[in-house]
Amino acid sequence: MLPKQNSKTGYYLLYMFLLGLFLGILAVNIRHDVWINDNGLLNAEMMRRLQESEPDGSYLFGYIIKHRLSAVLIVGLLASTVIGPPIVYAYVCYLGAGAGCMLSVAVIRYGVRGLLFMAAAIFPHGLILIPAYLFLFMWSMDLNRTLYPGTIGLDGHYYHRGRLILQKTVKLTGILILVVAGCMLESYVNLKILHLILEIF
Repeated sequence: MLPKQNSKTGYYLLYMFLLGLFLGILAVNIRHDVWINDNGLLNAEMMRRLQESEPDGSYLFGYIIKHRLSAVLIVGLLASTVIGPPIVYAYVCYLGAGAGCMLSVAVIRYGVRGLLFMAAAIFPHGLILIPAYLFLFMWSMDLNRTLYPGTIGLDGHYYHRGRLILQKTVKLTGILILVVAGCMLESYVNLKILHLILEIF
């Protein structure tokens, strides 16, 4: 029952992300004049400032780790409430919309160079952070099903309470470790790759 439920949850998360991605792309194309202008996202001035900035991995790491861990803890906390599932799905849709907007603007403004910029902004830290966030969302939904089994007709007595708490804590700790590792890559490796790509702008 649980593996099947987890599989369905994974599909729902994917659908919500793709929905957000579509909405983000649609928003940019509908309001082209708002997004693609001199003061819009990824404009020439913004790219110039990025080119001229001095990479400071330690400062960026402090900023990113605070943002990422806050998101993880908030999602985990909300998952323990009865409104957890819609909050998680809405957040996934929001992430997809953000990705759709960024991708559309980058491609419209810079073409192939925009794709290279987006690739440098996502990888290699995305290889760790994307699975980490997926694990977080799956963990959150599983936690919610365990806490509120009556809402979906599942039997919540799978584990003794102590074993359940230990299992959830170990999984969340693993997710946090992945997030920290991804943030380190984003701060010290991606930053250098991004500056190399910006040289062609």
